[in-house]
Amino acid sequence: MMLRVRGSQRSGCRLRALAGCLALAFALMGCSLFHKDEDYVPDTPADRLYNEGLFLLNDKQDYKEAAKKFDQVDRENPYSDWARKALLMSAYTYYQSGQYDECINAAKRYVTLHPASPDAAYAQYLIGSSYYDQILDVSRDQERADKAINAFQDVVHKYPDSEYALSAKKKIEMARDQLAGKEMEVGRFYLKKRDFLGAINRFKVVVTQYQTTREVEEALERLTEAYIALGIVGEAQTAAAVLGHNFPDSPWYKDAYQLVKGQGVEPSEDKSSWISRAFKKIGLG
Repeated sequence: MMLRVRGSQRSGCRLRALAGCLALAFALMGCSLFHKDEDYVPDTPADRLYNEGLFLLNDKQDYKEAAKKFDQVDRENPYSDWARKALLMSAYTYYQSGQYDECINAAKRYVTLHPASPDAAYAQYLIGSSYYDQILDVSRDQERADKAINAFQDVVHKYPDSEYALSAKKKIEMARDQLAGKEMEVGRFYLKKRDFLGAINRFKVVVTQYQTTREVEEALERLTEAYIALGIVGEAQTAAAVLGHNFPDSPWYKDAYQLVKGQGVEPSEDKSSWISRAFKKIGLG
């Protein structure tokens, strides 16, 4: 026989069930209130954290733990003066430990948050240096060289009077040498394959975009070689003449001169040539 449960009995059952759930919930809350999480770290004064980071960095040379301290200052005391200092030190610490991506992220954040700070120039310089230190040899992709140049140019243009501007300029030229070297490597490959037009296009990039690099002398000699191979002797004469005028003591000029002489002519500059116009544009020709 099925027993019918009256309404009051059903309500009583629901209340007892609810009371049980609440008791369980309070019990769980009690655990969280009265039992500490072993990983819980109480807040520490910002200046203490910062100085601990300096100690780990300078005395212990423990870059990983030092960075954690500086990051903690920034995390627990946002927008404070200590956070500003710690963020820059975090970027520096990451750079010193070779954690370049972390350095770039921290330094970019610093420049974004504190563009008018006297230390913004250094933060920007750290960004460029992080890319620069990762530049690979010319046989590899040169994306980092491009990024280093862009970052250092920001130092030069935005902070021209800073103590980092001169170093940034020097590193820009070295990175540009790297990019020019990449173009030369590909150009020589095309030249060896007798793809003279492909080679000329690569050497042209060096002559028009990287004239202040050490690669430009060879590029002019290789242009002389490629144009002679194509029978375009006039352009070969111009390449040799521009090379001789700007770099008269270069061993590459001696080679170019011999190549032109082998065609029964002398180096002679055609002012209408793209080579002459490219050098005249920056005052080298």
